Amino acid sequence: MMRAPGRTLALAVTLALTLAAPGRAADTIRLAVQKTGTFSWELAAIRAGGLDKEADLSLDVTELASTEAGKIAMRAGSADIILSDWLWVSRERALGAKLTFYPYSSALGAVMVPANSPIKTLADLRGRKLAVAGGAIDKSWLLLQARLKQDGIDLKSEATIVYGAPPLITAKALDGEMDASLNFWNFCAQLEAKGFRRLAGIEDILPKLGAKGAVSAVGYVFDESWAASRRDAVARFIAMTRKAKQLLVTSDAAWDKIAPLTGTTDPAMLKTYRDRYRDGIPRRSIAEEEADARVLYRVLAETGGRDLVGPAAELDPGTFYHAVPGD
Repeated sequence: MMRAPGRTLALAVTLALTLAAPGRAADTIRLAVQKTGTFSWELAAIRAGGLDKEADLSLDVTELASTEAGKIAMRAGSADIILSDWLWVSRERALGAKLTFYPYSSALGAVMVPANSPIKTLADLRGRKLAVAGGAIDKSWLLLQARLKQDGIDLKSEATIVYGAPPLITAKALDGEMDASLNFWNFCAQLEAKGFRRLAGIEDILPKLGAKGAVSAVGYVFDESWAASRRDAVARFIAMTRKAKQLLVTSDAAWDKIAPLTGTTDPAMLKTYRDRYRDGIPRRSIAEEEADARVLYRVLAETGGRDLVGPAAELDPGTFYHAVPGD
């Protein structure tokens, strides 16, 4: 596990030394953020706590409709930082775009079933109707397939698979149209708050696939040359986001500020969102994260093929950003 206090202290020292420099304008960082995504929660906590001003940063936020729109903004040069996954970053690097990744969250999806479902294990999904969010090459779906293949189960052919957008999958699960669903973590939290049962979280199957700990699938993504020319500002940005996460870990009151962004007023659902968000906060070193990502990349490359990973059979060596003090 990561030595969290040391990393936090190193980032805090970097931030304090930088703020001691007089007479400089705040550095501007352009963020492209999915309007309904959890990054907007973190940004709300940052603004409510004045953490952006404390870090001497000016955050220029553009709200977008989807994660794909964020990728387009990054490619077009209209955003400095977006949220995406290391798989996409490695693929882009193989195609010539020198992007890099810093962990944001290890919260992953889960296979959800109704509370009274007779399905007790993943093997029981054979012969059932399973709804999958994100499409045929969704990473969680590929990892689930790879895990069950270890037990001689080809879930893609031995179950009825239905693909759809996350909100649609959630609606169909609530309507009882599916025996089980595999969805993103925040949509799973909605079902959990409605009484559904987590058959298995994707994080639960990763050790069987070779990972040694919780893997941050989603991270802050930025161009490595941009980061090299603004190394200090990037360090302050990451220190700021870590402080926001710590605030959201320790203060239930801080969640009052972001509750309107979650789309619900249901106390049970808000609590589930809060608990699952906290569970997904990265707590390991970059070296540990990268080592596990490299292992899982091979699994994904074997299962998803070139349609998923592009021309590179291995995780690109520059995928993870290593220039933050304490990492």
